[in-house]
Amino acid sequence: MTFVLVPGAWHGAWAWHGVAQRIQARGQQAFPLTMPGLAPGEDSSNLRMEDAVSHIVKEIERRNLHDVVLVGHSWGGAPITAVAHRIPERVAKVIYYSAFVPQRGVSMNDENLPENAAYVRAAIEASPNGTVGLSFELFQQFFMQGVPEAAQRLAFDLLLPHPGGYMLDALDVDPVTTLGIPAAYVLAEQDLALARPGAEFAARIGVAPIMVPGTHESLLTHPEELAEALLGA
Repeated sequence: MTFVLVPGAWHGAWAWHGVAQRIQARGQQAFPLTMPGLAPGEDSSNLRMEDAVSHIVKEIERRNLHDVVLVGHSWGGAPITAVAHRIPERVAKVIYYSAFVPQRGVSMNDENLPENAAYVRAAIEASPNGTVGLSFELFQQFFMQGVPEAAQRLAFDLLLPHPGGYMLDALDVDPVTTLGIPAAYVLAEQDLALARPGAEFAARIGVAPIMVPGTHESLLTHPEELAEALLGA
């Protein structure tokens, strides 16, 4: 199997390195990707969801990958859904990991409570380059709760502002299961960061969640368990 690992909002390929190394140690290929605008020094302005989708497609085609297992964490569930529709002949499976499973015409921001969605939209509009950040307090409380503060700080300091278009753009596609591509949902047991319960997102692709220990950032704190879950999904 060849795993293409797409990070969530504010994250880059670095978030997947521990999981990727464990997948590779089991004899499989793993390619963590960083989306446009989420590497230090890159211009994050005016990016749309299509930029992320096209980037993933180009990387898969550039490496001439086949039998790809697309894995998306959190926000990454949106672009991997579009990629599966774009190049279904190269995709063997889609795995959502504590992720947004998009519905046609509904953006990730639209899944939030109205007051939270309005806050995100206002932050994007107020930003000089159309991005949205994440405060350390929210990261502590909802993304990596219960983890020592030193580890929280280390992870938080690697985050970068997320292009607003990535949050606001909706997809015009149906679930990947309509393509005949197998899908799975892996969910962190203490995840508090999702806009809706993980089981509700999993039900959109007709599966029950495969549970792994940890918080929304369990790819950092429990890479061994997550790698095993992805390999067995």
